[in-house]
Amino acid sequence: MSHSLNERIFHTVNIFILSIVGLAALFPLYYVFVVSFTDPIEYIKENGGVLFPTKWSLISYEYILSTDAFVRSIGISTFLATVGTVLSLLVTSALSYTLSRRRLRGRKVLMIAIMVSILFNPGIIPPYLVVRELGLINNIFSLILPVLTSGWYVLLMKGFFDSIPVSLEEAAAIDGCNDIGTWTKIIIPLSLPAMAAFGLFYAVAYWNTFFNAVLYINDHAMWPLQVYLQNMLIDSSTSAGGGTAVEMTMDQNIPPETLKMAAVVVSTLPIIMVYPFLQKHFAKGAMVGSVKE
Repeated sequence: MSHSLNERIFHTVNIFILSIVGLAALFPLYYVFVVSFTDPIEYIKENGGVLFPTKWSLISYEYILSTDAFVRSIGISTFLATVGTVLSLLVTSALSYTLSRRRLRGRKVLMIAIMVSILFNPGIIPPYLVVRELGLINNIFSLILPVLTSGWYVLLMKGFFDSIPVSLEEAAAIDGCNDIGTWTKIIIPLSLPAMAAFGLFYAVAYWNTFFNAVLYINDHAMWPLQVYLQNMLIDSSTSAGGGTAVEMTMDQNIPPETLKMAAVVVSTLPIIMVYPFLQKHFAKGAMVGSVKE
């Protein structure tokens, strides 16, 4: 009886502590969401202390979505997240499938080279020099080509391809398929859970592109969304319209803080909307390479 009572007390305290931690983690997200929908006049009257607005407004969203710079940065990030993800999946899956085939000559050398790339980071200067010599400075593909694949992702996906029976390849070869035909018609369709998982990883990474954009993109018109937000949130002298935050919102009487919160919500919404469609495949793909039969 005493043991059962102690167990109930433990579970109650545990649930209470975890609930407090969960609420503390969710509060910043809630505050950002609420402020973004708060009517500007109410926000000014409350001096920013709004937990639940009495009057909701879409004026902050209407304003940021009407500015050319913000919309352009969303377009650039969307291009990176779509084209970059597709190219990364093609390169990663092709390399992983090739390495999973034991008949490949020089397979061990390639594996060692990939391991070296994982263990030793070249730093900032060598990649910058390569990008500059290729003439990719201020080119959107400078944000894709240097991070086209990841050695760690290649090894994980290789573990998935190792579990695909060689007999499928042999059957495809009997039917007249070459290696590329086997990869496109058999291997990729069987790899949808892995492709969905790694596709989500790549999409989030491309959508959140920041550091490489700061290094390789000097033209403000080519900034992706995260760099634009950094300048909007931290540097008070930068705005969506090109002037100061005060100048930008003087005529509309919109507090810069509500614009910033609305911009944060808009920047996170696409990834949140995509995840439910990939959740089923993601749950399977998250275990890629962890178990071999």
